[in-house]
Amino acid sequence: MRERELIALLVIAGGFLLITPVLSVNRVTDFMIFCIFAMSFDLLYGYMGRLSFGHLLFLGTGAYCSGLFLKYISRNPMLAIIVGILVAGLLGMLIGLIIVRTTGACFALINLAFNHIGFFLVLSPLRRITNGEDGFGIHALPFGFLNFSSRTTMYWFVLICLVLVFYLLKRVTSSPFGILIRSIKEDETRVKFLGYNTFFYKWVTFVLAGSVAGLAGTLTALNYNYVNPNVMDVHGNVGAVFACLIGGAGSLYGAVVGGVSYMVISNYLPIYIQRWEMFLGFALLMIIFRFQKGIWGYLQSVWEYVERKKTVMKAIGVGAVKR
Repeated sequence: MRERELIALLVIAGGFLLITPVLSVNRVTDFMIFCIFAMSFDLLYGYMGRLSFGHLLFLGTGAYCSGLFLKYISRNPMLAIIVGILVAGLLGMLIGLIIVRTTGACFALINLAFNHIGFFLVLSPLRRITNGEDGFGIHALPFGFLNFSSRTTMYWFVLICLVLVFYLLKRVTSSPFGILIRSIKEDETRVKFLGYNTFFYKWVTFVLAGSVAGLAGTLTALNYNYVNPNVMDVHGNVGAVFACLIGGAGSLYGAVVGGVSYMVISNYLPIYIQRWEMFLGFALLMIIFRFQKGIWGYLQSVWEYVERKKTVMKAIGVGAVKR
């Protein structure tokens, strides 16, 4: 692990540790789970350039599959997490064969359609095992020293998962694979002309994004010890879109910053403002017209400006000394 990556991981972990006393363990755990989901969404939207209105399908799949596994098969939480991730990834493999062939609005709406199908299935046809709109409770047995019934244990486990997911996605997006995905976003035709099978790379990215979202779903189920159709409600996709736009699409740091920002707004603003969605709309308009790269993109621009200014001043100083 490079020194820069290690510092980034420490900063992210330290940031969540710092806000925990201000908020609460339960609240910050929710924030971290949402940030994992936001990073999975940003892999599609920010890096591959494909906007999805149905990404919550994979979070719901992970939550339901892990929850049903705990309820009917085994109470082993680690096996439940693995099952949730694998089923979400398998679902991504299957529907990805269709979805990644599309672009633009078609890509967004097909994802939305599949999300609606998943929501309908758990709500009605599979009602006997999912308990419909009432949902069902789950209870995981301790796994070694990991007792997921403890809020503190859940907090630390989710924090470790967040750091590992960030590290994994950072390595992926910084690799030649990540460069190719960003190239597809810029000009897929040119990438095809260079001889690359763009369908395969888009499909792998779609599966990876779905698997990470499935992890967020399994953590959601374990955190609440309860699963209901809300984890697959299509309206929840708005949160991921706003988080990436607020933080800055195409950056994992932006996904984390945007995820925390959105969760703070959606959790605390309603306490003081009844129509808090209107504030969120104004914030989005301000980002579109003034901060198009989001919070993280703006901070990066400021940092680059300061660095350029330092370089120029140093060059002027060296020139003056030589004279």
